[in-house]
Amino acid sequence: MPAKVEPTPALPDLSPVGGKQVIARFDGGHLSSDGGLLVLREVERRLNVAERLAACLTDPRDPDRIVHGLDEIIRFRLLMIAAGYEDGNDADRLRTDPMFKLAMARLGDGAALCSQPTISRLENLPDTRALLRMGQAMVDLYCASFRQVPRRIVLDVDDTFDAVHGEQQMRLFNAHHDEYGFQPIVVFDGEGRFVTAVLRPAKRPSGREVRAFLRRLLRQLRANWPRVEILLRADSHYCGPEVLRWCRANKVDYLLGVAPTSTLRRHVESLEASTTARFAASGGSTKLRRFTEFYDGAASWDRVECIIARVEAGPEGTDTRFIVTSLPSGSARALYERRYCARGQAENHVKSWKSHLAADRTSCTKATANQVRLFLHGAAYWLMWSLRTLMPRRSSWRTLQFDTLRLRLIKLAVRVVELKTQVKLHLPSCAPCQSILAFVLGRVPRLIS
Repeated sequence: MPAKVEPTPALPDLSPVGGKQVIARFDGGHLSSDGGLLVLREVERRLNVAERLAACLTDPRDPDRIVHGLDEIIRFRLLMIAAGYEDGNDADRLRTDPMFKLAMARLGDGAALCSQPTISRLENLPDTRALLRMGQAMVDLYCASFRQVPRRIVLDVDDTFDAVHGEQQMRLFNAHHDEYGFQPIVVFDGEGRFVTAVLRPAKRPSGREVRAFLRRLLRQLRANWPRVEILLRADSHYCGPEVLRWCRANKVDYLLGVAPTSTLRRHVESLEASTTARFAASGGSTKLRRFTEFYDGAASWDRVECIIARVEAGPEGTDTRFIVTSLPSGSARALYERRYCARGQAENHVKSWKSHLAADRTSCTKATANQVRLFLHGAAYWLMWSLRTLMPRRSSWRTLQFDTLRLRLIKLAVRVVELKTQVKLHLPSCAPCQSILAFVLGRVPRLIS
């Protein structure tokens, strides 16, 4: 009788356990390491992100020869990014993964999912007009995420540096970072929702550039919400006279950082001296903060503005910061500490988008393709942010970083068994997130589509 032939060879040189030989082979069948995609699939279907973005593009391909629609390509890319596969090259090894095929409704299809070249062609497809439509779609997605029209929204505007290592269009050398890169402008709202992102060279934005950007954004927001009140928060990069003039003309409130000048410092000289003296008298144990409010303005401003100064004395010396605001009420301390300093949370949102979802992979040659990538990673942010909002309130799940959330909920081993009338997913019996998976799936219908 011939010897039994194993389909795959065993992995060599495994140490025995308890005196027993360890044999490992890649013969487990239809297994995947991304069982949590079943939740992301439901979130994406509810938000309808892929179809929103695909509707902005014109497909030049012959309809009779299309295998993968634009919405399918985008959906596959979004799920890849959310699951931690940020490179388009990863598509070549995931296109036959059973969980990705299930998420794309192609499990019973013998054909594989789209490949890396197909994804690259999609990224290079949009022109400037298509990118404007995609930006509009991202803002519409933001507005659709609210159950009711809000009375007031807070927009945190910031920029971040993306290093590049090729001959990409729009790249620029940044002396502060000592390398070439981009410096895209990113906007989140006060609760962490992604609004939009714009690719730009690695330099400080001018007042005219910021004004043009805000004009387009405001037009898109008020097309959905004509009467919404808007509060703009940003650092001193965005406190140009053009921005202040535009905000007043368009009834947009603002809390903006102001670069210190000799004119502004004259208003706080006595406060700095007295704060330093009080700190020294207290023994220097804890930092001392004091605030003042006055009206003044830079020579380039149209008029004087309300300036709030924060003076802090500590072991390292005295540090003074200034902000300008149009808000009519509130103490100087409350406006600075509770309203302005809250924009620091936007840096965590940028970290989630950039580090946990690899939004800085702007390595395409064309600037338009890199702008598409910003939108795709922004859409992937929506999947993960929406998934986190479904978690129980006041639980640690509600505050997890995206990379931790992915590790605990998305990276689950699963066996996929396709039957005639059913698809069975066999998840690990010892999975610690069994109850939370059931809880989240029960709350998916609450997401606004």
